[in-house]
Amino acid sequence: MLDWIKIANKNYPDFWKVYLSRIEQKPERAVALRLQTTGNDPHKDVILAISAVGMQQNHINAGDVFEVVLLQYVFNHDNGLSNEFIIESKVEKMLEPQAIEQFINYLGNAVIVGHQVNFDIEIINTVLEKLNCGRLRNEALDVDIMYKKYKDISSDKTFAIEEIEKQLKLPESDKESTTDKAFALALIYQKLKHKLKL
Repeated sequence: MLDWIKIANKNYPDFWKVYLSRIEQKPERAVALRLQTTGNDPHKDVILAISAVGMQQNHINAGDVFEVVLLQYVFNHDNGLSNEFIIESKVEKMLEPQAIEQFINYLGNAVIVGHQVNFDIEIINTVLEKLNCGRLRNEALDVDIMYKKYKDISSDKTFAIEEIEKQLKLPESDKESTTDKAFALALIYQKLKHKLKL
């Protein structure tokens, strides 16, 4: 149980207090999360884009989608990446604090589904720390771990999303956007959930 007196007295931003009030409730929704980042170090690299797709029970909700491109990272970090996707993207663009606040409001208490999801959570936590918030408390599931459990694979080998799609005989997307990958994750999760009888 959360100590609401401490939370009320803590100097958290309002959106984080709302998040904490929701996280204690049982989740009725899962969110397939995909990030685009400048690299693989959650403390040195930054988020360029966030995409997520909501799911309830055994259904992907195509109307429950979150997409945002984070502007300040492209312009304020020497990451060697092209700004072309920012210029051409029709996805909403905003600065880091607003993007993370909106994502947390969207996420709520949902179960986070990802690929190498611990990295995604840690890089989001790094941003939350800068905003004087706590760490994400959502339950998280990794489709790579689910796939290895389904196939009874005990090695440390990591399977790419495309490999898992192929093995599960799912249609492979020819698009490479962050949102396409989030939808792919949602499809993989639903198929593995069925196969693992979760």
